Amino acid sequence: MAQTTNNNAHQDGSVLWTSTRERLRRELGDPVFDAWIASLQLLSLEKGEARIGASKPFVRNWVANHYTARIERALRAEGGNPRSVSIVLAPAVIGGGTDHSLERPSPAPAQHTQDTRHGLHEQHRGLWNRVLHPTQSFDGLVIGAANEFACRVARQFAEGDDSAAALLYLHAGFGFGKSHILNATALEARKRGRRVLFLGAEDFMRQFLGAIHRRETLAFKDEIRAAELLLIDDLQHICRSSTTISEFLHTVNAFSDLRRKVVIAADRAPEGFDALGADIRSRLTGGLVIALGRPDREMRLAILRTRATEFTKQRPHVIVPDEVLERIAGLEEASPRELIGMLTKLATYADLTKKPVTTEFAEETISQRGGPPRKTGIDDIQKKTAEFYKLDIRDLHSKERTRRVARPRQVAMYLARELTMRSLPEIGRRFGDRDHTTVLHACRRIVELCSTDTALKQEVDFLKQVLSKPKSV
Repeated sequence: MAQTTNNNAHQDGSVLWTSTRERLRRELGDPVFDAWIASLQLLSLEKGEARIGASKPFVRNWVANHYTARIERALRAEGGNPRSVSIVLAPAVIGGGTDHSLERPSPAPAQHTQDTRHGLHEQHRGLWNRVLHPTQSFDGLVIGAANEFACRVARQFAEGDDSAAALLYLHAGFGFGKSHILNATALEARKRGRRVLFLGAEDFMRQFLGAIHRRETLAFKDEIRAAELLLIDDLQHICRSSTTISEFLHTVNAFSDLRRKVVIAADRAPEGFDALGADIRSRLTGGLVIALGRPDREMRLAILRTRATEFTKQRPHVIVPDEVLERIAGLEEASPRELIGMLTKLATYADLTKKPVTTEFAEETISQRGGPPRKTGIDDIQKKTAEFYKLDIRDLHSKERTRRVARPRQVAMYLARELTMRSLPEIGRRFGDRDHTTVLHACRRIVELCSTDTALKQEVDFLKQVLSKPKSV
């Protein structure tokens, strides 16, 4: 009889905890629930005390400090009557592996109540509530020579592969699929039940500076380190704050110490970030650094065919002929994003006008694009700068330090830094084997002078315009 009573009590507790979890998911939203509540288990509910088990110390501490009252209110709302709720460390509670475990309910839609909107901690909204794009998965990626290696490694990181590399660093220009790969990695990792935190560098910076203002830096650190996989997009935006750079380095080091994975995407290689400092550049280059290449024609055409098929599924009357796709794919200098943009324009035109997409209209669209952006190299910059200042290119490589040569050389170094993705050491080598500190000084000097010398600023702007002018198709 006693055994039956215990079974009934356990069953009642299980039902209560299931309904309580569903309520908490609705109130807090999926990201916060998945980050902090999903792994908790109701261990016991005896003599008015509810004991909730957490598998890890930082989860127990964070939930105890931020969600105890919320859990108690939810228990009461679902028919429980606890006088107190305690969050305890229960290492055996991993994915519901104890005798008191409950099946995780199906996710309910995130419906934030008025109380949640005002009461939810700001850091949770900024850190854990990023909505992933469901279509930007690995299945939705067109794989080719340009991204195959990066995708293979990213998938391994998502699967929790116990490889030696703890950090993956992807870099490429804008529109080459870096964010898609990060989003796909996050989706795959979440599918496997891993705790994933996906942030833009600006989100990291804004939330950290906010935590400093609120004197909650320790809570911010704990929350970041709660992730099993950390993904940071657009690293270049983090370089505006030395304080944030320092915290970012501490975060990367902490994940390395915890044997967890970090995936980073940026618009340049680590060596190109002189503002980051040698310590963090060394840490980043010590990871697995992979450049996403420019897709070849076959891959560009595959991307366009995939997108055209998707559009036709939604709008059956819109068909983009293969010869049009081949014409767009022939634009070698265009990024995948630009190609997709042109295809979208053509398909939208066909959808709205109910007219077929012809090669003539495709040619008109391409001509309106104004031609692909000019690919500016250091040789171009040196040639145009020398012509403008009536010098020989060899003067820019020489050791001469007269003002007649030194200032144009500094201008050329500055333009090389602004208009190319070459690192400071490489730029220095192209200007007579100069040290990277010389290049950095030149860039800073030109920026400083342009703020006070109107004539020099006009000269620099003119050279920028000439070097950036698109060429005809």
